[in-house]
Formats: sequence, structure tokens, C-alpha cells
Amino acid sequence: MCSAHEEFPDPDPEESPEELTEVVCLESDLQDGQMMEVEVGHHSVLLARSEGKYSAIGNQCTHYGAPLSKGVISGHTVRCPWHGACFNVHTGDLEEFPGMDCLPCHKVKVQNNKVYVSVNKKTLSEEKRVKRMGAAVPGVTHTILLLGGGAASLICAETLRQEHFGGRIIMVTRDELLPYDKTRLSKVMNVESDTILLRRMEFFHEHDIEVWLRKEVVSVDTDKKTVTFDDGSVQSYDHLLISTGCRAKGLDMPGMKLDNVRMLETPEDARQIHTACLGCNVVLVGTSFVGMEVASYLIGKASSITVIGSSELPYQNTLGREIGKITMKMLSEKNVKFYMNDNVTEVKGVDGKVKEVVLKSGKVIPADVLIVGIGIKPNSEFLRGSKILMDSKNFVTVDKYMCTSVPGVYCGGDLTTFPLAMAKYQLVNIGHWQMAQAHGRIAALNMLGKATELSSVPFYWTVLLGKTIRYAGYGEGYTDIVVKGKFEDKKFLAFYIKNDEVIAAASLNYDPAVSAVAERFAAGKVITKKEAESDDLSWLKLPRSTLSSTLNASPVQC
Repeated sequence: MCSAHEEFPDPDPEESPEELTEVVCLESDLQDGQMMEVEVGHHSVLLARSEGKYSAIGNQCTHYGAPLSKGVISGHTVRCPWHGACFNVHTGDLEEFPGMDCLPCHKVKVQNNKVYVSVNKKTLSEEKRVKRMGAAVPGVTHTILLLGGGAASLICAETLRQEHFGGRIIMVTRDELLPYDKTRLSKVMNVESDTILLRRMEFFHEHDIEVWLRKEVVSVDTDKKTVTFDDGSVQSYDHLLISTGCRAKGLDMPGMKLDNVRMLETPEDARQIHTACLGCNVVLVGTSFVGMEVASYLIGKASSITVIGSSELPYQNTLGREIGKITMKMLSEKNVKFYMNDNVTEVKGVDGKVKEVVLKSGKVIPADVLIVGIGIKPNSEFLRGSKILMDSKNFVTVDKYMCTSVPGVYCGGDLTTFPLAMAKYQLVNIGHWQMAQAHGRIAALNMLGKATELSSVPFYWTVLLGKTIRYAGYGEGYTDIVVKGKFEDKKFLAFYIKNDEVIAAASLNYDPAVSAVAERFAAGKVITKKEAESDDLSWLKLPRSTLSSTLNASPVQC
């Protein structure tokens, strides 16, 4: 743990042979509640002054390496400017996802009005650290079974070991791969599987987490506390986490079995799409986040890209019409063609391969490859006949502790309908990577009897043509939008309003605004429509460089 503000009698702090110590600033350079990037041995360090203490931790977010000094500090927490991960500035510990690892922590000394930071020479190049984890304890037979190999299961397993659970942990997945970063698949489609693994097999061995690959659940008996798998094996459990996720929904029509009809679910799918589309005519059905990312990725690779959407604009029900318009404009400028308010009625093939796509409007589009991204179906068929409650769409319903209708059985990730704290505990289904991780952690803590409610604020991002749109909150049912900047300038901050309150925010080239909004939501503070409309954004505590280019607010009626 970082040392607090101390006075040292020596005129100059002496560094030990294992440490490198440098003066980084004057004591007066930072006020309480401020932070700055400093360098020690050409190594970036985040220096913060919080709650009367100076502290120093690594400056690069453990998720994708964003500079935390450009993020948002609130109390003892710093929030990443890119994807909203949070770290304790005193300990470097991760406090909110999507980051997975903690940050290194360095010694701080204050003497003669100067601030000294000491870093360990051996760990100077280490930008992240795994939180201390235990292992299985001989004789402890309590078994926790995790169904699914995604973010929720992985974080659940890690949290259990971090919290000194000494029993057996078994993670079971039908995938051929260890848990991997699924957010990368639609952004870097020629990705090698090995480069996106979240943990290596050695990690699971070291912490006694059993991983069963290529094994699929077929039924759950909550009375007997057993799970049956496709190979006929049966495993008993004491606690169960269901996080089997969702799968892509196909078009319900002939032609879906033709060669080069593709759906994106795995790294292998991504690589096949990349290869199949090179120099070809590509038709993409669906204007969701994934669909737009795939279209963006294929620019310059496919000879033509055509997008079919059932709504008037992309993201119409999520990010709204204005962002949908700018998305279409950005992609259209790169020769992506859009056919909106239309649907595919027929997929025609020649010699077993896709040749044409026929639309409801009568338009016939040449297609060498057809990519379908029209939504998801929950992988919950194995729960039919069980006592685990599902909603009308077959998503599993949980309470704020991630517990299902059956005590001892939890659910997390895309499969889950859960009460969202910031939306007055409205039941929602949110397929965000960061939320799935939060689900796993909350489930683990409650399995161990450490009653903890889910309180995470949804945080999402999507990449188009190298530019990232960030989103925080839950905007369903918004009635109007207040915009800072201009959509056409590709620099904006949009506030989504409902009942005169901000319920979500989205931005492009406006960091760290969305992280600042997320921090307000996380603290339970209401952001009023009046605050959003004001020309004074000082309440967001944004850097001057961001504020200086802010244009007047412009309300947009939906």
C-alpha cells in the first residue's frame, strides 16, 4: 500500500539499491482531489493527492493502456477515460471493470516541500499486477460449478480465489478456447486466438481453477444439485453460476445453408469472414454495434459493402437518430451502401454458394458473402423443465445479488435479466462486456455469504473507422437529447434525457466526458436537464482542453 504524506528528517531521501527515487513535483503542485502524470526513470506514474494523502500508482489502465492521468478522479478512485475501469489511487486495486488486473503501487515521500516517488527497479517495466489469489485447500469439498467460458465465469472464478475460497472451482464451456476478449472480434477480424486470451492455462493451474473445454450442458437438476453434460457425465455442485451467453440469430429463410453465409460468434468465425470478404461483394444484414463495426473493418478489404437495415437508421433505438445519421455518413463516405427500412426476403445461390440477396423492396444485390448480424438468442434451452425462472424471451431473471429463483443458483452475462440500480432497479438485459464481468464478481461474493448488491453503471464503446464512440448509463425511454459540439464535426457529447434527468451519455472525441458522467451515476448523483443544457460544464470537471472547444448545447427532439 502506498505510504501516506510523511515528513523525513534527512535532507535528501536515500534510495535503496533496489529502488529508483526521483523528485517529481513540489508539494504545492497538487491540491486535494487532483492528479497528474509524472515520470520516474522514464516510466509513467500517476501521482494523486486524495483524502489528504499523496499516492503513486501505474498510469496505464490495465485494460487497453489508456493514460489514467487523462481520466476522472473522485475521492480515492480514478476512472479510465476510455472504457470506464476504476482503480483505487491508494492501493492500485481494480474497483470497476472492464480492466482485469490491478496497478503497481509506488512509495511516496514528501520532504522540504518536494514530492519524491520511489519505484522498484525489478518491477519498473510491469504495468499491471494480478491481485493476490489463493488456491484450493486440501479437504475442502465445497464445489462451485461455472457454466460458460466467458467474462462472467472468469471473473467469478478469480473473485472466489481472491476472497480465499478454498473449495473446488470448475469452469465448463463448449468453446475450444480458454476465456478470450470477445470485444475484439468485430474490430480486428484477422485476430489470432492466442493474442486475445484473457488468461493462459498456467494461470488456471496455478490457482486450482479447473477448465473443461468442448463440453456442453444439456440439463440442470436443482433438487439433486447436479448438471448433466453432452458426453453423459454428471457433475454435482454446491453453488452454480449459469453464464452460457447467447448465440447469433439467423435469417429464417431458405439459403442460410449456402457457403459464405456467415455469423460472427468465435475467433474462427472472425478469421473466416476476413478471408472470405477480401476482394468480394459483401452484404451485411443488421445495423447493430457489431454490424457497423464489421462494415467499418471491411472498408478497403472488400470490393463492395452493402448494409441492409430494418429501421430508418443504425442504432436508432439505442444511440438515437442523430448518431445513426453521422454513422451512416461516415461509412457512406467510404462507399458503404445502405438500404434502410428494408428486409431480406430471399437468399439465392449458384453451385451451393451465395450469389444474390433479394430485398422486400424488390432490389436484388450481388453477394459473394452474406454476413448476418440481426440479434441474439439466449443459450438457455437446457433450463427448460428446471425450476429456474426465465422471462418471456427465455433470459434468466435474477435479483440484485445475481441469484436466480433457486437459492444457490446464480446467473450472469448476456443471458441475464437483472435489476439495474441506476434505473430504479428496472429489470433489464444488457449485453455489455463490462456488465458481464460485474455480474461474475457479485455472484462470487454472494456465493461466499458476503451480501453485495450489483451497483455497476453500464459502460460501452464501439469503434468506427478508428474513432471510438463511448456510452455510459441506460438510455431506454429517453425523450430528448442535449448535444454539446456538433455531430457533423465528429466531436460531440450527447446527454439522453428522461423526466428532466440525464439517464445516459455518449461521446465522440470528447474524453473523458462519458467517464465523468459514469462517475456521477456511480455516486448516485442526479444530473438534471438544466445542468446538461448549461454552457457551464464545470460540474463534469473536464480538462480545459476539452471544455475550451465546447460549443453551445443544442436540444434534439426525438
